Amino acid sequence: MTADDSFGRLDDDDYPAYTMGRAAEMLGTTQGFLRAIGEARLITPLRSAGGHRRYCRYQLRIAARARELVDRGTPIEAACRIVILEDQLEEAQPINAEYRRAIHSAGPSLTGEDLHPPKRLRG
Repeated sequence: MTADDSFGRLDDDDYPAYTMGRAAEMLGTTQGFLRAIGEARLITPLRSAGGHRRYCRYQLRIAARARELVDRGTPIEAACRIVILEDQLEEAQPINAEYRRAIHSAGPSLTGEDLHPPKRLRG
């Protein structure tokens, strides 16, 4: 790997650049908190060759949101579930918007009824 390759990773949100200690310091939390949200499967840090946890910026943003909720009194398991649902919603919104645009551009040839199974199959 060249120096140019290494510098290119600095902009990569998914590059596991932060140790557990550094991540906890950046978030103003404890390493135990990071372990707990890992156990709750909110984030899964990568492991270095020596087995140490490594976090990426995306994971730090997720952990920061969970910490906000916990600091407001939300139990950690509930905070993790909320963050997961928020993340899923954020991913689904552009897909839904594209879906709506496709329906709108199809015009009268495609109606809302065309998008649902017949009532007898809906259960």
